[in-house]
Order: sequence, then structure tokens, then C-alpha cells
Amino acid sequence: MSDVQKALDYVRSNGGRYLDELKEFLAIPSISTLDENKGDVQRGAEWVAAQLRSFNMDNVQIMPTGGHPVVYGEWLGAGKSAPTVMIYGHYDVQPVDPLELWTSDPFKAEVRGDYLFARGSSDMKGQVVASLKAVEAIVRTTGSPVNLKWLIEGEEEIGSEHLGNFIKNHKELLACDFCLNPDAGMMGTDKPTITTGLRGLAYFELKVYGPSKDLHSGLFGGTIHNPAQALIELVAGMHAKNGKITLPGFYDKVRKLNKKEREDFKRLPIRDKELISITGVPALWGEPQFIPAERVGARPTLEVNGLLSGFTGQGSKTVLPAWAMAKISCRLVPDQTPEEVYKQMKAYLKQNAPKTIKWELINLHNAGAALVATDSAGVQALAQALETVWGKRPYYKREGGSIGSVVLLQKYIGADSLLTGFGLPDDNVHSPNERLHLPTWYKGIKAFTHFFYNFK
Repeated sequence: MSDVQKALDYVRSNGGRYLDELKEFLAIPSISTLDENKGDVQRGAEWVAAQLRSFNMDNVQIMPTGGHPVVYGEWLGAGKSAPTVMIYGHYDVQPVDPLELWTSDPFKAEVRGDYLFARGSSDMKGQVVASLKAVEAIVRTTGSPVNLKWLIEGEEEIGSEHLGNFIKNHKELLACDFCLNPDAGMMGTDKPTITTGLRGLAYFELKVYGPSKDLHSGLFGGTIHNPAQALIELVAGMHAKNGKITLPGFYDKVRKLNKKEREDFKRLPIRDKELISITGVPALWGEPQFIPAERVGARPTLEVNGLLSGFTGQGSKTVLPAWAMAKISCRLVPDQTPEEVYKQMKAYLKQNAPKTIKWELINLHNAGAALVATDSAGVQALAQALETVWGKRPYYKREGGSIGSVVLLQKYIGADSLLTGFGLPDDNVHSPNERLHLPTWYKGIKAFTHFFYNFK
């Protein structure tokens, strides 16, 4: 019997226990954003550490950060010549509000049909347990063919605020060849998916100032430039009619898609009608020379996230506001940087802002883009594993969002992250009645088991 078959037999015979232990994990309300749950977050870390110790991981530690702790563990028994794979995850979860919309207790996991309902079941305690149990099966039957390290944090749901300094200060401890990050998902139960890229983020607050105080619009309108109007005109000018962004130099470093990448995007089961149905819009919008999957995964964007100015209460008040504000985010692709986009935004404002107003641009948040080559050892190992379990070639996609750990590990460790996972689009992540599709979850444990044997 092959090594991988021994491990798979272990998975099959222990499936019931795996589910019971996942339920234990889900019962811990490790909500990282709420002070009253700080002790629960600590209990979540202790649960993960106990799991690692239960199947003989070494050097298991609950390590402090400036906020919630990181759980670390390792197994280096494969030797110096073998690759080292890090498994990343997070044990914190989102709040459950509004509680009245849940059909069962969010921290008492309940199986209904093929689904397990609980907060964190999909995002991402279920994914963490899938990786834990695959490794448990391997080390308890044959021993791992690769060295292993674990980095399970407790602040992902609040922006991984302290993770960057933690990684920077523990570079030698965390050194690895590749990172498996199951904090992504699949496009459907029959659509195994590998995420090979994430867009970066540059987030700004733009403030426009006019008079020193709010004015009577009847007395001063037509004489004083309204800051709200000036802001709207500036924001509108940031896009051309075809969707192209007009910041000077914005596209200079945007990496072009090659033929194979465009073929992978066309293969994705993302259709215009489906997007219209999901979003409720009358029609799609954006650069016409790119299909929607490319616009989301491989093209940069500029979006207005919020606008505020003047009187917005009930009824009427004829005011000419003293100021106006917009929250603006840019999603970035390789090889753009947030720092360069900040300069491009300032250059646009200097060129286009009228002399009748003053403006201030505040840089609130930055994250770099990430991209992993599809021919890398890690991607190929996972692609082979997914095809073995699902019987079909996986889809390669790029996510439109950002995950801080991916960029931080690349920046400080030099390790690429392989994003995957077995959550589904309709799992109600961050919403009431979050759920996990159990048949897909069990397949995921088997796929991870194959992955570690495939990785060489």
C-alpha cells in the first residue's frame, strides 16, 4: 500500500472525529474585534496549539504580538534537503450581528443536510481544521515528506494589524520555501480552484475645503465655489467614459497579460448574465477590451467608497458646505505600488483642482499585489492533488481583494503563498447563517493529503 493511500485510509476512518473536533473549535467565540471576547480569542489560540501538540508537532508556541497571539509549530523531520512548507491560517472570526437573523446558535455548530452552520465554519476554522487533519493523517501513518511550519494568527478579521512586525521580527523562525494559505475558496462544488494572485490596495481620504464655515446658499451661492461640487467634479474626472483611470502614469507599470493567462481567465465560469443577476445592476461597466474576470483579477481600479458633505438630515437646509470628503480606494496589480499611486493621485489633484478650493489627500492604508507562477512547484503539487480528488483540472483565478499575510510573507520571508480552500460563494461568510459544505470539506482534506506527498 502506498504512503498516500495509508494516509487517506486514516482520513476516512477518522472522519467522524474530525467533524466533532471542528465543532469544538467553532464553539469558541473568538471574535477578534470585540474586547469582551479577548479571553475567547486566547482560548482559540490554545485550541490550535493543543491540536498541533496532539500529533507531535515540535516547538509549539502561543507567541505574543501587540494584539492577539500567533500560534506557531513545526516539524522538520524530513531533513534539510526537503522543502519546507508553511501552513497559514487564522482562528479569529467575525461578529455575529444581527443575531436575530441566525436560525441556530452561531457558536453551537449544527448539521442540516450537507451543511454545518456556525460562525467561522467556512471562514476559516473549517479550512484550518482541514489542513490540521490532513497533516495529522500523514504524520501518524508515514511521516511527512516535507518539513512543516504553522503560522495561525488571531487578527486577520481586523486587518492583521500586528502580523507584519511579528513576521519581520521572526524571519529566521518562519523561513520556508512556500506557504499554503487555505483562506480562499472554490467557485462551486465541482469547480476546484487555485488562486494565483491578489490585487493590492491604496486607500485614500480626499478632503476639499472652501469657506471657513457653512454658508447660506442664497446669500453666497454662485459666488463661492461649493466644495461638494468641486469634489464631485474632481472624482468624476478620475475616470474616462470607457472606464480608464486618468491619474497620470497610472498604467505605466501595469503588467500585461500573456496569452496563457488570458486563456485561463476565459476558462473561468464567470458570465455577464450571472454577474448582473448577483449584483442587481442593469448592465456591467468597465474597460471594454477586457472580460469581467480580467477586470476583477488583473486590472487596476479606482472606486469611490464613500462621500460626505453638508446637510444630509431629514427635510431641507439651504447650506453651502464648508468642506466635502471622499473615501477612495485603488486596487492594484503587479507591478504597481501604493506609494507610486499616492504620488499619481497627488499629481492629478495638482493638475485639476481649481484655485477656488483647497484640498488634502490622506494616505490611510496600503497593501501590495501578489502573484505566484502557475508552473511553480507548489501550484503544480496542488493542481495535481485537486485533479486527483475532483477528477478535473482546477481553475486558476486571481482574486480582486487583498490578504495582508500574503504580501507580508513575500516581503519579509521571500515566500510565495498558494491560495486555495474549500469554502463556497454561498457560504454566507461574514453574514448570518454562515455554513460549510461538508462533502466538499472532506474532499478538501483528501486534496491537502495528496498535496503534501506531491510537493517535492
